[in-house]
Amino acid sequence: MGDSSGDSVSIDIETITFSGKEYLVKTGRGNFVSVAVVGDQDKPALITYPDLALNYMSCFQGLFYCQEASSMLVHNFCIYHISPPGHELGAFAMNPDEPALSVDDLVDQIVDVLDYFGLGTVLCMGVTAGAYILTLFAMKYTRRVMGLILISPVCKAPSWTEWLCNKVMSNLLYFCGMCSLVKELLLVRYFSKGVRGSAEVPESDVVQACRRFLGERQSPNVLRFLEAMNERPDITDGLRKLKCRSLIFVGENSPYHSEALHMTSKLDRRFSALVEVQACGSIVTEEQPDAMLIPMEYFLMGYGFYRPSKFNVSPRSPLSPTSISPELFSPESMGLKLKPIKTKI
Repeated sequence: MGDSSGDSVSIDIETITFSGKEYLVKTGRGNFVSVAVVGDQDKPALITYPDLALNYMSCFQGLFYCQEASSMLVHNFCIYHISPPGHELGAFAMNPDEPALSVDDLVDQIVDVLDYFGLGTVLCMGVTAGAYILTLFAMKYTRRVMGLILISPVCKAPSWTEWLCNKVMSNLLYFCGMCSLVKELLLVRYFSKGVRGSAEVPESDVVQACRRFLGERQSPNVLRFLEAMNERPDITDGLRKLKCRSLIFVGENSPYHSEALHMTSKLDRRFSALVEVQACGSIVTEEQPDAMLIPMEYFLMGYGFYRPSKFNVSPRSPLSPTSISPELFSPESMGLKLKPIKTKI
């Protein structure tokens, strides 16, 4: 267990900081995993896991820079941002002689992280590849997961199309590094066409920032995570056995939209709900983080978590009174298609 005395980050709710104290946790496979801890470590734990080639700065920054969402999460949780091996800021290229890690190895690393910090049951939030890893973690270590917030998740083995695309990307990473073509393939994976721009419309700021982040990644490290995900098994059969509550977000323009729908159909309807976000790609946390606010707030209310009182005056908060017509806050007016499924509290 890690010594957490004096290591927790002081959070001023008016000036919420996104960066936290960085830890390097040695795992059972000999690899070190970077964990950024934000908040009071005496609070319940929320762990995050990003998508391929990203880390918490490039995958969850939009959500945590959204003041209302961030205040709700930091008010209720201590956040542990786990990066895949070699994906942290300033990472060095991993030794090619190190054994390759499977998705099961990555899941077991999460257990090592939880044990290091002395954490019992945690809430999990992951994006696409990270959502798969956390779902598998919830299956293997059921008693350590209180709930899942999954963004554009996958649960099946790669289709032939995805497998071939990943093989092309793997060869490019091996021979050319993080070249322009690899960046474009990844940006198509992450974002909708509307924000990626065109000859007439420039790229959005979020895409430009992500492109810069990708330029800082070590291609051998990205290649290892990509190969692990390209060999992932189908975990569909285990979804029905999950008893923790699950909230799934997916962008309508995400390449994994149909897979998210498939995953939702296989989950126990008593414990799961789906939110489709219109005109959005895979990384809803970056492209449309505001769309996550109300569904997430209702989801967390089921556990007894609430927005801090000083933010209860927000008209977007379901916990506060408002004199504005409720129709203005309907899912349709916010660009959302909600498919609520009854959940047990």
